[in-house]
Amino acid sequence: MTLKAIIFDVDGTLAETEEAHRTAFNEEFAAWGLPWEWDKALYKELLKVTGGRERIRHYITEHNPPRGQEMLDKVAELHKAKSERYMRKIREGNVPLRPGVARLIEEAKAAGLKVGVATTTSTPNVEVLIRSTLGKPASEVFDAMACGEEVAAKKPAPDLFALALQKLGVAHNEAVAIEDSRNGLLSALRAGMPVIITPSAYTADENFTDALAVVSHLGEPDTPYQHIAGFGFSAQMITPALLARWSEGWGGRPLMKEPPAGINVH
Repeated sequence: MTLKAIIFDVDGTLAETEEAHRTAFNEEFAAWGLPWEWDKALYKELLKVTGGRERIRHYITEHNPPRGQEMLDKVAELHKAKSERYMRKIREGNVPLRPGVARLIEEAKAAGLKVGVATTTSTPNVEVLIRSTLGKPASEVFDAMACGEEVAAKKPAPDLFALALQKLGVAHNEAVAIEDSRNGLLSALRAGMPVIITPSAYTADENFTDALAVVSHLGEPDTPYQHIAGFGFSAQMITPALLARWSEGWGGRPLMKEPPAGINVH
């Protein structure tokens, strides 16, 4: 395997955004007069369902909250309003990138690697996060983005990573995924990619078996990561050279039986 690209998840991976999402949900519920409150324990459970609209529908159908059936036809409208509220929170600049993210992106570009995104969140959410943290458009940071609104099947289906590979023009065994969740790990593996896991606050106790490495974060020169599992026991930062070396023998082992419809995974 010759490493040509790094593909990042966004929520929980680029930044610890989930609390901003959770509070935006709760504030929007209150604005709609809904007696719904997603505490941290419930939100952790709901995060197993990828996609905000899908998460609301799951909550209604599985938890049967007051006025739930009434709201089923308004899920898209409710989620749109929540997303606008979330973006306002991010614009306030209180959600920084996680350690090592900006460094690894810069080092990857300097090494001639392509950098992409595969995320269940929406394109505007990615845009506002990058503008608020790096001060530039996402299109200037990433060579390609595959976002939630572009596919029908979200993580743990392979579609988002397969779409990112297609947009970047690289094969599944020429890229590495950076993820924070079990669903993201499975999604990337099913697209045939090795995965580095940096668990977030909401995913720290998930099962990351089959990840190439599990580390607390990507690391900085003055803030080394904590090794959790897999490769990287003696390192301090995730670098392009380290990723290239780790992935050389991986070879690519796609778990899906066939590619998603209409998407070429090389």
